[in-house]
Amino acid sequence: MNFRLLIPSLLILFIWSDASATVYHQHGYALYGQPRYPADFEHLDYVNPDAPKGGTLRVMGSGTFDTLNPYTLKGTSPVNTGNFAQYGITELNETLMVGSGIYDPSGDEPYSAYGLIAETLEFSDDRSWVVFNLREEARFHDGRAITAADVAFSYKLLREQGHPNYRSMLQEVDRIDVLGKHRIRFVFSRADNPLLILRLGELPILPAHHWEGRSFGDTTFQPGLNSGPYRITNVSPGRRVTFERVKDYWGKDLPINRGKYNFDRLEAEFYRDNNVAFEAFKAGEFDFYFDHKASNWSNAYDFPAVRNREVDKREIKHQIPSATQALFFNTRRTPFDQRSMREALGMLFDFEWSNRVLFYDAYRRSESYYPNSPFSATELPAGQEFLYLSEHREQLPRELFTQPFSLPTSDGRGISRASLRRAVELFKEAGWTLRNGRLQNASGNQLVFEVLLVNPSLERIIQPYRTNLARLGIDMRVRTVDRAQYKARLDQFDYDMILATLPQGLSPGMEQHIYFHSSQRSVQGSRNYAGIDNPVVDALLEKLLAASNRDQQIAAAKALDRVLLWEHYTIPNWYIDYHRIAHREWLKSPATPPYSLAIRTWWMMPGTE
Repeated sequence: MNFRLLIPSLLILFIWSDASATVYHQHGYALYGQPRYPADFEHLDYVNPDAPKGGTLRVMGSGTFDTLNPYTLKGTSPVNTGNFAQYGITELNETLMVGSGIYDPSGDEPYSAYGLIAETLEFSDDRSWVVFNLREEARFHDGRAITAADVAFSYKLLREQGHPNYRSMLQEVDRIDVLGKHRIRFVFSRADNPLLILRLGELPILPAHHWEGRSFGDTTFQPGLNSGPYRITNVSPGRRVTFERVKDYWGKDLPINRGKYNFDRLEAEFYRDNNVAFEAFKAGEFDFYFDHKASNWSNAYDFPAVRNREVDKREIKHQIPSATQALFFNTRRTPFDQRSMREALGMLFDFEWSNRVLFYDAYRRSESYYPNSPFSATELPAGQEFLYLSEHREQLPRELFTQPFSLPTSDGRGISRASLRRAVELFKEAGWTLRNGRLQNASGNQLVFEVLLVNPSLERIIQPYRTNLARLGIDMRVRTVDRAQYKARLDQFDYDMILATLPQGLSPGMEQHIYFHSSQRSVQGSRNYAGIDNPVVDALLEKLLAASNRDQQIAAAKALDRVLLWEHYTIPNWYIDYHRIAHREWLKSPATPPYSLAIRTWWMMPGTE
C-alpha cells in the first residue's frame, strides 16, 4: 500500500484528465441506486427531532471486558460483548460515514451511508477510487481538528496492527493520497468495487497525535481519545463503564444526528450470569433488558414492576437479517473434513424436540445462513443464481440443482427411525460403523469429540443432542470455559465444535469473505470458524463482492447460501424475527424502524430522573 501527499492542483488533473469519465460528488452513498435522503434533509424519518435531552440510562453488559481498545485481536472490549453495540453508545471512534456499519447503522435503508466526519465524497463511475472531503469543524475531544493525516494514519495503523479483519476488508486499497488538510483519496487495486467505498466509509478515525508513540496492540483500561457524542468518564475494569454526553460535541447539530444521543449518561454494569442479571433488572438495578431465553420470556415476567406497569414488555417485529447461529464443525480436524460425516451428525439434532420442550415453540429453524432476509436459498435455483451455480456444476452435489435444501424434521418427540437409518448410512459412507454399541472407524476407534462452550446456560441445549448421539455410540463431550480461555482457543482454532454466531447485515459483503473464504482458514483470530476451504465458495464470494446491482447481489448471496448449506459445514440452529425487550416505562422511543432497534434515538420522559 502506497501513501503520498499531493497538492490540490494535482487532484483536479487526476480526476478530470479523462473527459469520458463521470465523477460523482455526493453527500451520501448507496451501494445500488441513490440514498433515501437528499442533500438538504433535516433529520431521519424515524427519529423525534425534538426529543428532550437529559437523564441516565442504566444498561446491562454481558460477560466482562478486559480492554477499552476495540480494534485489536488481543482482549475483549465492551462493544464486542453481546448486545452492547445496540445501545448506540460505545468506545468506538467516529467514522467517515454512518449508516452501513456498526457505529450507527441505518434504521430504514439496507445499504446506504451519509457523511459524518466526511462532509461529502467523490467517486468515479467505475468505482476505482474515492475521495472523502472532511468537515473542517470535526474535532477530537481534546479540541484538535480531524484531518486527512488522521485518516491516513488510522488506515495504516489498523491494517498493520489492528484486528486481522481490517486487513481482509481493506485489502483492495492500492494507494492513499493526502490531497490537503481535509481531503483524502483512496485508489483501488481494481475497478468496479462499489462495496469498498462503504467499507472505507466505516473506517474509524483515530487521532495520530494520541497514538503515535503508544503501544496500540496491548490491552488497556485507559480510554482512547475519541470524537463522538460521548466520552468514557469512569471505568471499573471488567465490571462497569460510564459514558457522559459531550456538551460541546462538534456534530450535535448535523441532520444525521438530530434526535439521537439524548441521554446525559449511560452506565453499563456487566454481568457474567444472565439469571443474576435478570434478577437485578427485576430489582430495578438497570433499565433495559434483552431477553434471549424463551422460557424466561414466557414465564418470568409476573413481578410487581410489570403488574404495576412500571416495566414494559414488548415484542417488536423487524426485517433485520438474523445472525448465522449454528453448531460449527472444525473441518481442519478429522473426521469433520468429510461432508457425509457432517451431514450424518446434523441429522441427529432434533430441533423440533428442543423447540417444544426447551423453547416454548418460540423459534423457527434456520434453513439458511441468512435467515429473515431475501438472501435465503429456499427454492430451487433459478435465473442468475442458477447461472452462477452452473459454472461449477461438476464440483457441486447433483441434488443441489434438483431439490430444495431441507433439514430433517421430527414430530417433536424424538428422532425418527428414517433419520436414524439415514445417519447410519452416511456414517458408513464416511468409514464409520456401529459395532458393539460404539461408532467406530476401521481402526476400532470410537468417535469422540468435544463441544466447546463459553455460556453455561447453553449446556441444557447441547445435552439432548448428546443423548441422541449416544444412541449411535458417539461420545460427545461438553466443555464450558471462561471467556478469556474461550477466545484464546477460538483464535487458535483449538476446538472440534462450537456453538457460535456470525452477525449478518442488510447487505452481505466483505464480512462474508472473512467468514467463509479459504484465505481466512489459517488466519489467527479469523471468523472462518468452520475452516472452509472450497474453491466454489471462493468464486461465489467474488461474484457477491463484484455485484453491480441489487439483483446480482441477491443471486450471488443465494448461490453462496445454497452451497454452504449443501456442504453441511454447520448444524443450523434457530431464529426469531422480532425483538424481545423489557424496559422501564419512562423510556420513550419513536416508531421503531424496520432495520434497527435504534436505542440511540430513545429518550427519558421529562421529570423521571
